[in-house]
This record gives sequence, C-alpha cells and structure tokens, in this order.
Amino acid sequence: MMPLPVLVSVVLLVRNQSARVEALVTAAAATLSRLVSDYELIVVDNASEDNSAEVLRNLTSESGQPNLQIYVLTKEVDADTALWVGLENALGDYVVALDPLLDDISLLDSMLEKATSGVDIVLAYNRQRPAQSTMYNLAQTAFNLLYRSSSGMNFAHEAPRYRLVSKRIVNFILQHPQPAIAYRNLPLTGGFSCAKLLYSSPPKELREKHLGDSVDRGIRLLVSTTRAPMRIVTSLCLFGAGANLVYSVYVVLVGIFKQDVAPGWLSISLQQSGMFFLISLVLLVLAEYILNMASLSSEGPLYHVGQEFTSAKMTRREKLNIEEIEFSPERAAQRAQDDH
Repeated sequence: MMPLPVLVSVVLLVRNQSARVEALVTAAAATLSRLVSDYELIVVDNASEDNSAEVLRNLTSESGQPNLQIYVLTKEVDADTALWVGLENALGDYVVALDPLLDDISLLDSMLEKATSGVDIVLAYNRQRPAQSTMYNLAQTAFNLLYRSSSGMNFAHEAPRYRLVSKRIVNFILQHPQPAIAYRNLPLTGGFSCAKLLYSSPPKELREKHLGDSVDRGIRLLVSTTRAPMRIVTSLCLFGAGANLVYSVYVVLVGIFKQDVAPGWLSISLQQSGMFFLISLVLLVLAEYILNMASLSSEGPLYHVGQEFTSAKMTRREKLNIEEIEFSPERAAQRAQDDH
C-alpha cells in the first residue's frame, strides 16, 4: 500500500504518563509513517505532575522523534480545551484528535480512507468505554436528554472526542468566539459531510471521571452551544408577566364586585402586580442581549502554554529545495560588481 500524499496532524492528549509516553508517541509515529507521506505529531501535556515534560523534551532532540511538536500546559484544563491547543496549531491537511489511552490509533487507516473520499468529518466511537459511577451515568443520561431536546443532537453518540477533521473545518471553528467549547458539536451542525465509524477496542487505562468537573463542563456547553437555557428564562418571564396581568384583572374584579375589601388591599395589590409585570417584561427583553454578551465576553484565555518544544529534525524541511547562503560583506560586494 502506497502512503497517501497528504500531510496529517495527530493530536495526542496525555497527563502523568511519563512511564509510557515515549512508547505512545513511537507507536503513533510508526502508524503515521506507514499511512501517509508526511505527518506531524502534536502532544499536549495537560499539566502533568510527574516528569512527562522532561521525557517529551528529550523526544524532540536530534536523536529523538522527527515531526514532533509539544505543548505543556501550566494548569490542568478539560480534555476538549486541551485537545484544542493542538488542533488550532496543527498544519496538516487533516487533523486527528484522540486520547491514546482510550482511543485506538490503528483505526486511522479507515478514517483516512473516508476523509480522502471527500468526507469532511470522520467520527470514531468506541463501544468499550471505561466504567463510571452510577451518579455519573445518571447525570450523563440527563445531560444527553436535555441536549438532544434543545439541539436535536445526541451528544454521546454523535460527537465523540476521537475524530478526524479537514483543515477547513479547523478554520471554520476558529471563527467561533469559543472554539474550544464548540468544536465538539459545531462542525456537526454546520452542514459538512460526516461519516461515523464504530469499533470495539478495550481502553489501555480505566479512568474514572469526576462528576463535579463534568457537570460544570456540561452546563457551559449547554449555555454556549444551545439556546435552551435562555428559552427557559424567557418562558419564565412570559409566565411571570402573564400571571401578574391575570392577578391585576382579578384584583380589579374583586374591587368592583366585592364590598367588604380591606382598606388599602386594592391599591397595594395593583401596585405589586403592576411592578412585577413590568419587571418580567424588562427581563424578557434583556434575556437575548444577556445571552449574546455572555457568549462574546471572555474572562481570559482558556489555556496558557508554559513550554513548547519542536523536533530538531523535520522531514518536511529535508524535502524542500532550499539552499541556505551565509551573507557576508565580501559576497555582497562581489555580487554588486558582477551586476555592473
């Protein structure tokens, strides 16, 4: 099988894997070199607490791996944000994002076959996922139902983290104000062609997810990518305005047809119902503006790269027909004399 004449970028997400990160990188490089004519490996270290950064630095030496780019984050972030560090810095015609301990890189052959046939997004879903706690599974089920009802997309089965996207998909996501949050679902709702691959491979590591972090990320995802939360707010505002209007009519009818009304009750009730009616209308008008302001505002960057290493040996440069000429005053004078 001849390697495909494309440049492929593979983003690997690691954390506290100093003992096996070299083996993971070597295996990924071997797979890529067999499949494509040119590639780059991008490793994102999600603020490891061991010496993973030092191991990765050694891999970029003259005797290490070629075509390797390393990004070491200064603090731990969620997996989607960490993967986006690599995606937005990738140079390949196609970009693959995966967790090497949970996703099977051997599926890359089939993913590239789909992509080169004209598909913009290739999703890979592993039937064997690490077991999670009962509370986590219940929360995940509730989130999937809510997200599906608000966006029409089953997030668990239609937006896996393991995916291959074309470069134009990355450029498309970059136009979004919060690409690190939206990249999981935005391409699927943008009208691009998509293919899905199902496979079954046991994960290399049994990793338990934290319920608190997942709930926080789920809320941010709902608020950032769907209009469901704001629809709930506007519905409550409409209900509040309508209820106060009905109550005002009731107060007026009581004042007309009932004789023994307590002194001051009529005026106080109308005042309160009218005030809450106006407040509900104001909140209804401001709801959409609040949503837009929240999505466009930013408290700061989602991540900060503390260290960056690049392989001293890049095979792409060796293929370029470029000759480096050292500049010297004598050479410049000789060239000027030749021109005359």
